Amino acid sequence: MNRIKTVFLMTALACILMAIGGAIGGRSGVMVMFVIATAMNFFSYWFSDSLVLRAYRAQPVGEDHYLYRIVADLAQRADLPMPKVYIIPTEVPNAFATGRSPSHAAVAATAGILDLLDEDEIRGVLAHEMSHILHRDILISTIVACFASTISMIANIAQWAAIFGGGRDDDGEGSNPIALLVTALLAPLAASVIQFGI
Repeated sequence: MNRIKTVFLMTALACILMAIGGAIGGRSGVMVMFVIATAMNFFSYWFSDSLVLRAYRAQPVGEDHYLYRIVADLAQRADLPMPKVYIIPTEVPNAFATGRSPSHAAVAATAGILDLLDEDEIRGVLAHEMSHILHRDILISTIVACFASTISMIANIAQWAAIFGGGRDDDGEGSNPIALLVTALLAPLAASVIQFGI
């Protein structure tokens, strides 16, 4: 079911991007947004996990660390492939799973949560994260975050285009400032509604 949700989500958000492109730049705007949406789908599917881990400066953990042993035990019990295990050097207590599928997954925990919780509590937190891997929730949430931030950025562009007169459409006429303003207001709302729905 989550595979169907993922395809639906990628299609819906790509359509929103193309509608924004159409409001800003006519047919050429639709084509530009189509290319952007295709590139985003590709990168969010194949590289989202490594980008997230790099952004958090996550450090890989070896078999000698108790965090690795907990994840290995949970993976065996859930009949999942062993995900990569990382520690994030921050005192903020948090843990998350990322990756496009169970065979390409990673689990990360912050130094803060490891200091705050005992081993049984950490096992419970990691079991929750492993359930996200099992049900492929991690790909959906990663794609939603990627598209929502892009739609918000493009809405900002539309807002500034409306303020400064926009560009030209395919017929060489100025863009409709009302359409730009509506796009600037409704695009982030549409992205948020989809994000909350997921």
